[in-house]
Amino acid sequence: MGLRQTYRYFDVIMALFVAILVLSNIASSAKIVDLGFSLCGIRLAFDGGTLLFPLAYVLGDVLTEVYGFKASRRVIYTGFAVLAFSALVFFVLRILPAESSWEAETGSAAYNAVLGGMSSGGIVLASLAGYLIGEFFNSVLLSKIKVMMQGRLLWFRAIASSLVGELLDSFIFVSIACLTGVFGWDLFVTLVLTNYILKCLIEALVLPATYAAVRLLKNREGIDVYDVGVKYFPIG
Repeated sequence: MGLRQTYRYFDVIMALFVAILVLSNIASSAKIVDLGFSLCGIRLAFDGGTLLFPLAYVLGDVLTEVYGFKASRRVIYTGFAVLAFSALVFFVLRILPAESSWEAETGSAAYNAVLGGMSSGGIVLASLAGYLIGEFFNSVLLSKIKVMMQGRLLWFRAIASSLVGELLDSFIFVSIACLTGVFGWDLFVTLVLTNYILKCLIEALVLPATYAAVRLLKNREGIDVYDVGVKYFPIG
């Protein structure tokens, strides 16, 4: 996609992508959910963003499928920048002095418990690294497989690329979060497995919507990019 060329829905999808990305990371630091049962002896507990974050991958698939790898890469880096900026905002708010009545009624401890994770080095590093690597590989694989399969079997391409991207994202995110003390190592297997299973399941469930969005955008935009000869560099 030439960046000078204007498309009707590209900016809307990018805005949705970034909004979902930021909201899912806030939810991840705000709460750990426990469904109260186990799978093969592994307790099904997951961070709150798990239910929302897969939608970012769905939009990433739509962007790559319709507009191509380079356009998707642009959105990935935009999301990365906004996510980093949101972490900076929460950090600044955390260190600014609190108003006395707010401190008495709510308190900095409550802020730190719920939103402080968004500004802690561990969760920020984990989120940024997991997101950037997972999304990048997801886009690359979807783009390459589309060319190889000549645009056939979108369901297979979307699921195959997401299986790899989501695995990298979940493993890197939980690993760095545990290494930096955000989560305990006792939660490592539970969080990686549950995050991965739920994310892939959610993406599979919304696959009909992915198909519909891709078909609609291709028709409305008059575009269907095949990344023939594209160099899959992080920058370029």
